[in-house]
Amino acid sequence: MRARLIYNPTSGKETLKKNLAEILMVIEKAGYETSAYATTPEDFSAKHEATRAAMAGFDLIIAAGGDGTINEVINGIAPLENRPKLAIIPGGTTNDFARALHIPRDNVVKAAEVILKNQTIKSDIGKAGNTYFMNIAAGGYLTELTYEVPSHLKSVFGYLAYLAKGAEMLPRVKPINMKLTYDDGVFDGKASMFFLGLTNSIGGFEQISPDARLDDGKFSLIIIKTANVIEIMHLITLMINGGKHVNDSRVIYTKTSSLYAETINDDFRMMINLDGEYGGDAPMQFTNYKQHIEMFANLDDIPESAVSKEEEEFIKQVEKLTNEDLDGDGKIA
Repeated sequence: MRARLIYNPTSGKETLKKNLAEILMVIEKAGYETSAYATTPEDFSAKHEATRAAMAGFDLIIAAGGDGTINEVINGIAPLENRPKLAIIPGGTTNDFARALHIPRDNVVKAAEVILKNQTIKSDIGKAGNTYFMNIAAGGYLTELTYEVPSHLKSVFGYLAYLAKGAEMLPRVKPINMKLTYDDGVFDGKASMFFLGLTNSIGGFEQISPDARLDDGKFSLIIIKTANVIEIMHLITLMINGGKHVNDSRVIYTKTSSLYAETINDDFRMMINLDGEYGGDAPMQFTNYKQHIEMFANLDDIPESAVSKEEEEFIKQVEKLTNEDLDGDGKIA
């Protein structure tokens, strides 16, 4: 078997670059003939290399870097019919997807060693327009804070940089006339923002989508109807205290396999955030690709509620067919 390590040499104060030899040894120990590719400043460097490696028949691609690098690798392999397995070595600041897969985020070698456990999950992937995302899509005023936090502050202060900028922007939050069409209905009115999550970890917070599953083919859709600063602060408090915001009357919380987001006023611009980066403007169609990419994960630490149990339920149903339910030919009587 062959593996291709795609890593960002500048990510995480160059920790990946400094530990490259040891990381390669771990992947070789897992049974893969391994080679490495360092991303370059060229646009979509990681994406192009992921596509090339997948089409060359590599069995495993390891995306090593921040959420941006991982997002690029996913965009490189998601459109393909034959997709290799994917492993993740986090090296950025937020590392939301690695957090959801319970991959170590403070030691790149320990993260690589997850591959040795040979535990995988077929994870859902989202698509927005022509771009794939692995964690979150969002629209609304408050989501724009991601664009306004300077890169050097993200690297140095991580979550604190986002929190500080979020507090600064709260007074500027305004409602947007938006129309959101999802599986079970339509929201047509004013809202300050919407989130469309694939995991339970968004910006380092693990209670925004408390019952999110990684492989059920459903997004967690959250619509924040209020734009009042005090009310938003209250909702944040409810979220931190056990995800209680999902039951609040100022919030719509539901599951959906697709979403069409548009603004009522054609003159108003609503930028869409995809995995922390600008991904285009509404209107935009979002689709969940169920169990689209097989990924290495630390399943021993992932809560059972975060992973579907479809196969186990099927086995249970089969076991219910007793001998009395079958005729002599083994067919259902």
